[in-house]
Amino acid sequence: MQWQRILRPLVQSAVREAVKAASKTRKGTGGGAGRTRGSGSTHSPGAPAGSDGYPGDYRGPLDPVYAPEPDGRPDPGEIVWTWVPYEEDHSQGKDRPVLLVGHDGPWLLALQLTSKDHDRDDEQERRAGRLWVDIGSGAWDPRGRPSEVRVNRVIRVAEDDVRREGAVLAKERFDEVAAAVRVAAR
Repeated sequence: MQWQRILRPLVQSAVREAVKAASKTRKGTGGGAGRTRGSGSTHSPGAPAGSDGYPGDYRGPLDPVYAPEPDGRPDPGEIVWTWVPYEEDHSQGKDRPVLLVGHDGPWLLALQLTSKDHDRDDEQERRAGRLWVDIGSGAWDPRGRPSEVRVNRVIRVAEDDVRREGAVLAKERFDEVAAAVRVAAR
């Protein structure tokens, strides 16, 4: 796609600077890897879709918001770890980092990350309907691997299901992801 050819060089040239800015970690109150969900959680990981209140992936219009706050709560612009349902079966999923991009009522809106390099299988991914943008590496990955964010699947996440905060994504990098989200939505 044309937008990927435009964004990829921008992302790669900005990686060095953005990685420095994005590596600033945040430690939230009560937010360690073993954090338990509070009683207000409306989503129970592993439960069949619909039986626990998970309404499915977000399909409405999205204008990503950048609003990280150093308050220990998950905010748009932050990369956090949570349980992400598989696209084809919401009753199953895996723990992974996500980039928070907004809200839908009580839900946080998120884009999933991966450390798998999809540049090598770009054609196959596009045929399967998955669009990825490189965001470099940061404190969200303890091994420092470069990550990619999927820009055409928006996941709903209950705030109480966020288990730990990983990092604040650099504003410039977030803006590149937001631009790709808008292009993918067309």
